Amino acid sequence: MRILIMGGTRFIGVYLTQLLVEQGHEVVLYNRGNRPVPVKGVGQIMGDRTDISQLQEKLASEKFDAIFDNNGRELTDTQPLADIFQDRVQHFIYMSSAGVYLKSDEMPHIEGDAVDPKSRHKGKFDTESYLVEQNIPYTSIRPTYIYGPQNYNDLEAWFFDRIVRNRPIPIPGNGMHITQLGHVKDLATAMSRILGNSHAIGQVYNVSGDRFVTFDGLARSCAIAAGKSADEVKIIHYDPKKFDFGKRKAFPMRVQHFFASVTKAMSELGWQPEYNLVSGLKDAFENDFMSSGRDKKEVDFSTDEEILKAVG
Repeated sequence: MRILIMGGTRFIGVYLTQLLVEQGHEVVLYNRGNRPVPVKGVGQIMGDRTDISQLQEKLASEKFDAIFDNNGRELTDTQPLADIFQDRVQHFIYMSSAGVYLKSDEMPHIEGDAVDPKSRHKGKFDTESYLVEQNIPYTSIRPTYIYGPQNYNDLEAWFFDRIVRNRPIPIPGNGMHITQLGHVKDLATAMSRILGNSHAIGQVYNVSGDRFVTFDGLARSCAIAAGKSADEVKIIHYDPKKFDFGKRKAFPMRVQHFFASVTKAMSELGWQPEYNLVSGLKDAFENDFMSSGRDKKEVDFSTDEEILKAVG
């Protein structure tokens, strides 16, 4: 198949590009050309997706069997792309987010749960709705937290920063909030299983790891991945409502239960996560955190110090 990937040079796109090329597909990336392509010889069209006239000029004459839109956040990001290829593409695969779901007393989230109209990911759901309205043969993917080598969000690295320096880990609440992480390679594999799957058209899939973990459990898992004992990590709990952090981010995850069932993806796509939490975190620690030298970089722990001082 000839496949267009929007972006393709950061995190998810890197893994997906490598996997699709290995599977024998012809892959073309559309991006601004600010980063090297992840696979030598892969096709590249340089352009800015936010410039609609440029998007039209660069892509209107191109033909693709499938499109992966990994970096559209708002409807305005994806609508021009979808309009260009309406009735001209077999499969449009959109990267949404489990963050669209409304908070619920019943967990885990399943596909079809109510969405939050005030969510910061509302644009993702608006885009899903537009693809449905325009009768575009789409599939939507809703991951929870994605982690792994090349993660540009401070998630697992936030914990590693403290663990390697033998610092306490300040965790909001009582540490029992339940969350969920999915390795980026497992996400890319699920995406490749969606490609060309006629049964997946018109469907939404939660994709993540198949187990859930508490905040405290995540801290201990990160310690194990870093070669330490789970007992070595010192966890400090605090009430986030007693602090005014302003725009500073004191903790890398939302302070709520946040996890989703991946049963549908596993049963309908024949997909199974390769990584459990510790093996995935070990991959991230060894092949990103340590290999990049982040363990030796200067880190601002002033927010931690504010918390630790107040907690005593």
